[in-house]
Amino acid sequence: MSEANRIIKGEKEILEINRIVWLEDIVEKLVWKHHVEEHEVLEVLENKPRFQRKEAGYKSGEDVYVAFGRTNSGRLLSVFFVYTQDGRAIIVLARDMSEKERRGYAE
Repeated sequence: MSEANRIIKGEKEILEINRIVWLEDIVEKLVWKHHVEEHEVLEVLENKPRFQRKEAGYKSGEDVYVAFGRTNSGRLLSVFFVYTQDGRAIIVLARDMSEKERRGYAE
């Protein structure tokens, strides 16, 4: 597990991420299954994404969110993460946006 210190705010929503946590097996899956690199996830998070709460997490105060955003090269990604009370984002999935997500992002 590696961590990166950053402060990130969304386009409209106020969700401050002060640390990104990478789990090794998740990073490997992002690459081989979804063809998403770590730097692309960081670009989405740094380019003022739109955040949406998806569901309550398994632990109290830790919910699952998705960040909809664009990489520096223009790729549209959905980045799913667990947001903790202390501002950490534990990345759990990143993939290309679905058509429905693209339409919502364009609005």
